[in-house]
Amino acid sequence: MRVPLNWLAEWVDLPPSHEELGRRLTIGGLEIEGVTQSGPDLSSIVVGSVIERSAHPNADRLSLCRVDTGADAALEIVCGAPNVAAGQKVAVAVAPTVLPDGSKLKRSKIRGVTSEGMICSARELGLGDEHDGILVLDADAPVGAPLSQVVSAGEIVIDVEITPNRGDWLSMLGMARETRAQFGGELRMPPTEPPESGRAASDDIRVAIDDTAGCYRYVGRVVRGIQVGPSPEWIVQKLEAAGLRAINVVVDVTNLVLLEFGQPLHAFDLSTLRGAEVRVRSARPDEKIATLDGQMRELRSDDLVIADAERAVAIAGVMGGVETEVREGTVDILIEAAHFCPARVRHTARRLGLQTDSSYRFERGIDRDGVRRAADRAARLIAELTGGSVSSGAVEALGDAFPCTTTVTLRADHPNRLLGTDLSADQVVELLARVEIEASHSADGEFECRIPTYRNDISIAADLVEEVARIYGYDRIPITMPVGALAPVAVPRRRVVMDRVRDSLRSLQLLETRNFPMIDPRDLDALRIPAADPRRGVIRVLNPMNEADCTMRPTLLPSLLRCAQRNAARQVNRIRIFEVTPVVRSEPKGGDGLPSEPLLVAGLLIRGERTSLWEASDSTPLFFEAKGIVERLFADLGHTAQFESSEAPEPFLHPGAAIGVRAAGQSIGALGELHPETAVAFGIGSDCAVFEFELERVVQQPDSVREADEVSRHPAVRRDLAVLVDQAQPAGEVLDAIRKAGGSALVELSLFDRYEGDGIADGKVSLAFRLVLQRPDRTLKDAEVTKLVERVRSMLSHRFDAELR
Repeated sequence: MRVPLNWLAEWVDLPPSHEELGRRLTIGGLEIEGVTQSGPDLSSIVVGSVIERSAHPNADRLSLCRVDTGADAALEIVCGAPNVAAGQKVAVAVAPTVLPDGSKLKRSKIRGVTSEGMICSARELGLGDEHDGILVLDADAPVGAPLSQVVSAGEIVIDVEITPNRGDWLSMLGMARETRAQFGGELRMPPTEPPESGRAASDDIRVAIDDTAGCYRYVGRVVRGIQVGPSPEWIVQKLEAAGLRAINVVVDVTNLVLLEFGQPLHAFDLSTLRGAEVRVRSARPDEKIATLDGQMRELRSDDLVIADAERAVAIAGVMGGVETEVREGTVDILIEAAHFCPARVRHTARRLGLQTDSSYRFERGIDRDGVRRAADRAARLIAELTGGSVSSGAVEALGDAFPCTTTVTLRADHPNRLLGTDLSADQVVELLARVEIEASHSADGEFECRIPTYRNDISIAADLVEEVARIYGYDRIPITMPVGALAPVAVPRRRVVMDRVRDSLRSLQLLETRNFPMIDPRDLDALRIPAADPRRGVIRVLNPMNEADCTMRPTLLPSLLRCAQRNAARQVNRIRIFEVTPVVRSEPKGGDGLPSEPLLVAGLLIRGERTSLWEASDSTPLFFEAKGIVERLFADLGHTAQFESSEAPEPFLHPGAAIGVRAAGQSIGALGELHPETAVAFGIGSDCAVFEFELERVVQQPDSVREADEVSRHPAVRRDLAVLVDQAQPAGEVLDAIRKAGGSALVELSLFDRYEGDGIADGKVSLAFRLVLQRPDRTLKDAEVTKLVERVRSMLSHRFDAELR
């Protein structure tokens, strides 16, 4: 909003400089976007006092003047003006300087005498055409002061950015109130009451509100016998300084009052209103109106319109219609002032692409008690300027009550607690009074605050604290550190486990993903999950973001597989990803009947092809890589992963490359390579291994204490043992059996070879184990090692029918 300071000065006393005004308004919450000045810049010119005038020794028409400019010594200035005299206050340009017209003034010799400046005329200052003599200032002008503080040079306009919640600032009255709140003083309101004569306005027009939710109040004033013409110069100057173009006296007055009070107005040619009535109603289906911008607008039933007995004549709060506009031959007019629903005006203006000065203010809220005042002010001015007469009384109608807050309770300690200040109760009351909020003490240490009708932005106590801070000054609020006792917070066990899982898998170079929590139910078919499986109990979403992903996911694997599919389609061949998060299953988790939300972790590995010649090839099956990751994960969680063989631990895993996993004494999931049918269903063209586990049992188990064993100083003994066992015998069971038979002396055990083929009987497989034997207290003897190995061999022979190779 453009605020001309000369106009603002008519409403309230201003500080000496516009810089100070802008600074305080900025601290108060307004943003000053710029300052413009229509006249010359006189800041480099100072006020001087002519001490003595004498004749120039070498020129008859020149004078030699001694001038006091407030400096330590008086200046010697040669002047050619005939009206210069001792005792005058004059405008002095002290060399070197730049004059308002851009020319540079330097010290120079004039007819042999050095001149240290110039005593300026009105033309030289850009203040007029007078150049026969110097500009003589008022006798009380302070010597040494910048001329810009003494002489008004054009119009200074500050451009203010108004926040959406402060519609009251969109007027000269609002800016005057804010200026008074910051600097004090009295508010000077222009006269509003019009002189009335003739018959009543209700004899000429009737007003009704049909859409009572869209219009809260409608006021009409009738002015008869006007003569439409151009506006007087003072109105044109005010409008142009504020950025509006003058049209005719009636329209210009409505715009002037809009800028004065922030209340949009509209004037109708009374003779064009059919049926002598005005109705505020919703638009009819397929109704159209030709607006003042020359466009034909199609209306909708949720648009609010002003209509006469037959048709819509204006779009309420946005723009008037061309059929009822005030023209040169208009004699009688109806002035409209109303309070429309902000949301309805905003909706219509946005849909039609019409951003007008009226809609801009209605959207942000107007003073509900200023409607009649603005109508009276406009009627008074139009009657004075056009020779018309104002009909007696006003026509008025009321709709629903405007939903607003009239009083707010504020605790006495609330401002100091939020701001860190030490304001007394009386200071808080005084600060609120400066923004016209009446605060009265109550017996229980609270203030009952009455909110002005123009402050639609105040509804809670924090809003009042903001007003206290604005007027007190944000720059005066002390910097204080918040003080508070922080109680120790116990991190939920589930969160601890999730963080440990993330840390472990990230350390194994898996990338964490976070996927959309809903899936396509057909993904469960692609996973080949049986109908009786609990994971088939899905929760369907009533309003999904898309029709396909309409169920909450009971497993994480579909999300990971879809993620891998999208990456593979973009030539990302090597994929190592995981996700850890709860899922949702319809089976109840307890007596409350709510769905269960078990915590799951799932991972996916796709090795892909080598991307460069120098990259080492890895022929290890993905199954074993996934198994190693799982072992490391559970070790980091403080548990030992136990593997159990099964023909098909999960239907989506390959029967020949899958294994179940147990932890904390319970089966919790499985790992393995993806079943070919599942891979085809998800568009996975490379070898892929996956794992998925429920972590609830891990969450319920306390942390196991890890104890570090002392490193033995005695040498270790290594023995390799190769045995033949049945081809179907899981190697993991053999490893567990050897580990138990070896006792405490067996410190390390590994399977380093598995062979079947030439030299091995059908149905048999060769397993080679490496045993590392060591004691912490002494060196093992050969006899002890032989005895231990023989014990292991005997156990394998009896339990697994193994043959030593």
